[in-house]
Amino acid sequence: MLGGNRRPLYRLQPRDVVEISFTVAPEFNQSLTVQPDGYVALKDAGLVDAQGLNIAEFAEAVKKAYAGYLHDPQVAVALKEFEKPYFIVGGEVGKPGKYELRSDTTLVEAVQIAGGLTQQAKHSQVVLFRRVDGELMEARLVNLKKLLKQNDLKEDAHLRPGDLVYVPQNSISKISRFLTKPSVSMYMNSSQF
Repeated sequence: MLGGNRRPLYRLQPRDVVEISFTVAPEFNQSLTVQPDGYVALKDAGLVDAQGLNIAEFAEAVKKAYAGYLHDPQVAVALKEFEKPYFIVGGEVGKPGKYELRSDTTLVEAVQIAGGLTQQAKHSQVVLFRRVDGELMEARLVNLKKLLKQNDLKEDAHLRPGDLVYVPQNSISKISRFLTKPSVSMYMNSSQF
């Protein structure tokens, strides 16, 4: 399940800034920030739910919202600011923290970016947490020791935005495949960041 579509379209989220331009009615042009609840307030047209929409879907929602004000509104939407994709590495690494996901990055590379493994690292049981939806996260145990020993990195997981990598100090006896977001925090010590 940790595979899937490698290059999905960007979906709007809170704090993103979009610029809306109307071809025939520039008085409705505006720059908007997606609010924490996922909505934007359009000038004269009210609230539109933007969270989770890609740019084309959002442009369609804006057209619909202005259909009562403009005849066949022609609208262009541009993403001006967005939260840069990131991953987090915690546990027994040299520099635990949040890192920008700038390119295709694997789990092995992420651990190296975070300063490599410490001497106490149990690198045969690295955990990759991946968000399934708003509250649910999938956990996958990865034997980094075996991956590195075999020099076969085809099995190395490619990270996605928001992934959390945890390198434990001790053996993890058991971990559920799916966890709620709050229960993942027991693996990640926020004082490390």
